[in-house]
Amino acid sequence: MTKAGEAIVGGDVAARHRGKVAVVTGGSSGIGRAIACCLAAEGARVVVADVRRTPSDGSNEIGGDRSTVSLIESSGSRAVFVEADVRRSADISSMVAAAVDEFGGLDVMINNAGIWHGHRTILEETEEEFDSTLATNLKGVWLGCKAAIDQMVRAGSGGSIVNVASIAGMVGLASEPAYSAAKGAVISLTRQLAVDFAGQQIRVNAVSPGFVETSLSRSAFGDNREHELTPWPRLGAVSDVASAVSFLASAQSEWITGTVLTVDGGFVAR
Repeated sequence: MTKAGEAIVGGDVAARHRGKVAVVTGGSSGIGRAIACCLAAEGARVVVADVRRTPSDGSNEIGGDRSTVSLIESSGSRAVFVEADVRRSADISSMVAAAVDEFGGLDVMINNAGIWHGHRTILEETEEEFDSTLATNLKGVWLGCKAAIDQMVRAGSGGSIVNVASIAGMVGLASEPAYSAAKGAVISLTRQLAVDFAGQQIRVNAVSPGFVETSLSRSAFGDNREHELTPWPRLGAVSDVASAVSFLASAQSEWITGTVLTVDGGFVAR
């Protein structure tokens, strides 16, 4: 068993993404950073898209304050950064254009960017918090899928999209109404798009992480011990999610589309 975050960058580089071009939203920190580095380590050229180039809390990140692009390039792979707010269609278009202009196309789209305003009941959650959560966590995924599918259809060579959902979209978690609504909708959107574009060999899948330790989640776990109900005897690591995403993005899952891969240490199986 590897330690949390181990073997994301460097080590023995697999070849299952060799020659592919990937875009990862929210790629500067947390799960997105791990996904971008994992895909690069397995041969992909990566567009890292985020609102900031470096992690917001580098002290808790693999590689510290270094940018994800710097980490990838130090391992001998290629990457570029695009400043992008996934709520804006023009920014999403810029991400896809960067993939085409810099690396020649788009094979893999990872819609990972997301926000969380903290634990609120529906009585405590504000309308502004609801709107901003759905704008990033749902509309951002919708825009990412739309732009990626448009490029993949025009290129005519298929592709793979992986949306990062959550167990909050599968089961009831306390005090997360907007977040749960958005992630549940991402799961339904994933299944719908998989049906529409299977004929063009564009696969659309999702991963649903459970309680994964990141700089964002640490602030929540102190007051919410629900994660302790997870059967597996540790919290999830960003590398657990990155490995699952890499599999769904690869040719090893060629006949898998419209599915949700739960990465949660057995939480929803209880």
